[in-house]
Amino acid sequence: MRLRVLVMPVLTAGLLTGCNHGALQTGITGTPDPFGSVRTSAVCQVSPPKAGPTGDLVSSMTVRSDDGRCLLSVAAPDGGHYASFGVSPAPEHGKAFLYTLDGRVQISYTPSLGYAGTDTFTAILIRGPGQKRDRVTVTATVDATGVVLPKPAVSEPPKAEKTTKKAPVRRRRK
Repeated sequence: MRLRVLVMPVLTAGLLTGCNHGALQTGITGTPDPFGSVRTSAVCQVSPPKAGPTGDLVSSMTVRSDDGRCLLSVAAPDGGHYASFGVSPAPEHGKAFLYTLDGRVQISYTPSLGYAGTDTFTAILIRGPGQKRDRVTVTATVDATGVVLPKPAVSEPPKAEKTTKKAPVRRRRK
């Protein structure tokens, strides 16, 4: 299991922090892609998280595997913030990335290029030491309609050297 944590506080602060970042988020406003460097999938439909049969949150997502991401935003139910978060289990056919923005956890999912099918992962949201952990299970329906995979670079096979066969030497018996 790998946990990925990235927090983007005020850009002028130049800080990256890990777990206790609630105070740094006060008053920050922005977009889920503050640098404009991440492409959103051509198809991205997300249902708001709702309590599932076990009490954990569930959400569904429809996304195209065109190398773009789909984003789900989750706020702590008590109006506070999550101290930390992680993903377990991770998606099998893509990647999930979590970060905070405006006191909300942004769950970003990017399916593997050209994959079509279902993918599931669970984001674990941690309120603080000794407190309840919230789980959000995301089931993504991934479609590859119109996705063109890049052609692998193919080099010409090496040319075989031409060899001439010599006739076998026959010796006479004496």
